[in-house]
Amino acid sequence: MKVILLKDVKGQGKKDQIIDVSDGYANNFLIKKGLAVPETKRSKEVLDKELLNRHLEEETRVSDLTKMKENILKEHLEFHVKTGKEDKVFGVISSKQISDELKKLGYNIDKKCIQLDHPIDTLGVHEVNIELHKRVQFKIKITVKK
Repeated sequence: MKVILLKDVKGQGKKDQIIDVSDGYANNFLIKKGLAVPETKRSKEVLDKELLNRHLEEETRVSDLTKMKENILKEHLEFHVKTGKEDKVFGVISSKQISDELKKLGYNIDKKCIQLDHPIDTLGVHEVNIELHKRVQFKIKITVKK
């Protein structure tokens, strides 16, 4: 019997996948527990429509994030820090501080999207990776000054 999975089922497949299983397993476990529905013409149409809608939403989201990326690349972030002897910086610039600075400029970016290759603990210009989406990744430059 062919069924469309509504959720990921360990050892069988991922959500929205069409799999072929025995009638008993399909009726007594997958369908009964709400993990799958029988594959019919109507259920296949609903699945196709849902997949298309998800794809369109994803493309819209990527487009919006790409526009945000282009605007962020025009910005320049500066951080003023206290220094000690020989211009040694007290503390580090964290992803939270970068996120807060971007929020002040009007960009709501979660600190988890900001990836620091190394701690920013020296004066000068540093590159920071930002991943808004798996298809929208870029680097910004931040300047650390006294």
